[in-house]
This record gives sequence, structure tokens and C-alpha cells, in this order.
Amino acid sequence: MTTAIAAPGFARELKHWRTLRRVSQLDLAIRADTTQRHLSFLEQGRSRPGRTMVVRLAESLELSLRERNSLLLAAGYAPAFPESDLDTPELGPVREALKTILDGHQPYPALVVRPRGILLAANAAFEVLTEGAAPELLEPPINVLRLALHPDGLAKRVENLPEWGRHVIEALRGQVSRSPDAALGELIEELEGYLPQAEPGPDHLGFAVPLRLRSDAGELRLITTLTSFATATDITLAELHLEAFLPADAQTADILRTRAARKPTQPHTF
Repeated sequence: MTTAIAAPGFARELKHWRTLRRVSQLDLAIRADTTQRHLSFLEQGRSRPGRTMVVRLAESLELSLRERNSLLLAAGYAPAFPESDLDTPELGPVREALKTILDGHQPYPALVVRPRGILLAANAAFEVLTEGAAPELLEPPINVLRLALHPDGLAKRVENLPEWGRHVIEALRGQVSRSPDAALGELIEELEGYLPQAEPGPDHLGFAVPLRLRSDAGELRLITTLTSFATATDITLAELHLEAFLPADAQTADILRTRAARKPTQPHTF
């Protein structure tokens, strides 16, 4: 008779993540440099993993730092990654670096967001995305996802709202599929309720949908890039994203440069 010696929570979590990532026991065992037999024992709770093994499994499953901490806790170990307050002196250099990046992206909009779309900071050009939005959508903390798709926010100026909005939703669903988040799931349901129905046309490219935005100076066509701290070892930094908008045509670039020349650069602070 075999007695389970590992915490049942770890066995359950390990199998959950392996199933979610659609990885076989053999594939995961190879990635983590162990045997399929040992991995099977871990998932059954018949073996207790060492701390190093837990870390290797978490890395092999490409878990976020927060998820890696949770897996360590489930196995009975202390978390490996700290979660700092961005206001602490230790992260001062990071804040300054982000401000430099935001300013350097002028005259084009750029912003830093926390998980679930919470705005942390933005440059002066971000104003082009908030013009005409309802005041309640601009009350801190601003949720840029809600601001983007709410009928009283940016959405009323988006020429291709059905296609662009669906692109935003699908990207969020991709996040949830990899890292389940009940709160983000609820937000997605809310955002979907704002979007009109749309059937993708023959020229639809789901991975590359430019934002076509009405402005007083003419239509703006913007494409988006996302940057994250891929090598961060602090949860707070690892969960930040820098979203930068770039002009998709010469007219957009000219309009944004003209706007920036009329207004001083005053980035939003952290």
C-alpha cells in the first residue's frame, strides 16, 4: 500500500496546469529533465517534489511569476518571487526608465498598464485617445479597456469598432486561456456587451487590426505594440505592459506631430 506524502493541492495544481497547457506527461518530463514515472507519481500525490523540481516544472509550463509562487506554496515551499510596491525607492530607476520611454515615444500615444487594463502612466499624446470620453470613464483608476470599448468612451470615435473591438476581445481571451482570471473574465463579458455584431470579411486579419479613429484633423490609423518585462523577477514588474501606438500612414504621423507641437509634453506620473 502506497501512502500519499505530497500535498494534494500541488498534485491537483500540477495536473491542472499541464492539462491547460496541453502537454503530455512525457513531454513535460523531458522539458523538466525528469522521468515520466516520477511526474506521474507527483500528479498522484505519491511523491513529494523538491523545491528545485517545482521551479523546473513551473518554468517548463511557462507559468507567470505569480503562478510559480502559487505552485511553490501548494508544494509547501515559500514563494520565490517578491511583489513590490511600484512606489518603493528600490523601483525608482524603473519608474524613471518608464517615464523616459513614454516621453521618447512622443508625439505618439504610449501608456503603461497593470493587469486587467488599469492605467498606471501615460504620455501627453494619450490625450488623443481620451477626447470626448465621459468624465466617469476618466476617473482614477482609469480602466483603458473599458475606456476603449465603452459607447461613451473611445468607441464612439472608432470607425472600425466591430473589427477592432473583436480583435481586443480575442487578445484578452487568449490571456485568460493561458492564465485563468475570474475578474478578467467578468470584464471581458462586460466589454463584449458593448460591441456590435460583426462577421469577419474576406480581408480580415485577426492578428493585425489597425485602430481607425476619427479626429478633428482627420482620420487616424494606429497600430499597437505591446512590451513586457520578460526578464523581471518581481511580480509587479512582470505584470506591467507598455502599450505604444504607432502611425499606420503618413497622414496620421503628420496629425500627431502637429498636435504635439501645439501642446507641451506633460506625461502622467505614477
